[in-house]
Amino acid sequence: MLFPVSSGLLGKTVGIGVHLFAKGFSRHITTSSCKQTVMPAWVIDKYGNNSMLRFTKDSLFPIIHYPNEVIIKVHACSLNPIDVTMRNGYGAIALRMKRDPLHLKAAGSEFPMILGRDVSGVIMETGLDVSYFKPGDEVWAAVPPWKQGTLAEFVVASANEVAHKPKELSHNQAATLPYVALTTWSALVTTGGLSKDNCSGKRVLILGGSGGVGTFATQLLKAWGAHVTATCSADACSFLRDLGADHLVDYQARSVEGQLKDLQPFDFILDNVGGHTEDWALSRLKPWSGATYVTLVTPFMFNVDRLGVADGVLRSGATIGSKVLKHLSKGVHYRWALFTPSGPSLDEVTKLVDARKIRPVVEKIFPFSEVPQAFLKMERGHARGKTVIERTGK
Repeated sequence: MLFPVSSGLLGKTVGIGVHLFAKGFSRHITTSSCKQTVMPAWVIDKYGNNSMLRFTKDSLFPIIHYPNEVIIKVHACSLNPIDVTMRNGYGAIALRMKRDPLHLKAAGSEFPMILGRDVSGVIMETGLDVSYFKPGDEVWAAVPPWKQGTLAEFVVASANEVAHKPKELSHNQAATLPYVALTTWSALVTTGGLSKDNCSGKRVLILGGSGGVGTFATQLLKAWGAHVTATCSADACSFLRDLGADHLVDYQARSVEGQLKDLQPFDFILDNVGGHTEDWALSRLKPWSGATYVTLVTPFMFNVDRLGVADGVLRSGATIGSKVLKHLSKGVHYRWALFTPSGPSLDEVTKLVDARKIRPVVEKIFPFSEVPQAFLKMERGHARGKTVIERTGK
């Protein structure tokens, strides 16, 4: 729009200047394409069972709000246990606090909610500050649970949550890894202090070895030279042995605690099981040697859902503080770990995959039209690999 100016050369000059400024300004603040305003997606309108899942062709197209964001066209995604628990309402209060820390939005503003954390796809658009990616790049990511998810045609993510996809993998294969990889990375590396430089010869116990985190952790630790013992059911033993596990403990045969007493103590324990496991697992660590126990099963979300944000955080802080001190007095380290989105960490995983140190484990691929059936399969448990959702019409 041109503002009225006086006639003559000055008027023309000002008019042209305003016109050029308006064109340039409009170009630079454009945040997403206006060619498409809606997209197909699977959403929930309230928390509940599998019947809450609803397919729509009219989900709002994602918009780049910040200059460090990108829009990804989804080629494939996969399901994780968190997708089922989020559908049921687990963590709703904590995640609402993350989405809206100032409480400016009405309750239920997260709906319609798109679930799904893993994505493998292609960059469609980038924000002004994004230089590491360009449209057309094949990428993968784990979108954090407080953002709209990947069970859609497009998803928006921060560039620091995204990495270039391993060249060795198809989109279906790549979609199996980001969330479990980053959860494992958070537990072993960020929280536990393990790395390729200090893992060689370490004895590591994985409680719950046949799930997504367990299978990824087994491969990562073996790539770094650790000795891996994992617990699993009898029918998963050959599966885990094929991934490199050195010793397997069948929890169906007899007490896991009893079986582990017959083995040498461990330098590190990764607990994917939780519950009463914690009561005895730390006794299997080498005391006064820097040995560490890290659990991914924490009461934080439960406490916040049950007690509210303030009391839930206080209760969680008191719980972990008391446990850290209790076990430190016995010569071992006790820690909690949570999923942490990280593109740089995925870059490290990409190197390992392309070096064929880590491979994806796909159990079943569902078309996008059968997302509810994929959720039902997830709920049945005892998976031997990931459940993938393939987008058609790419």
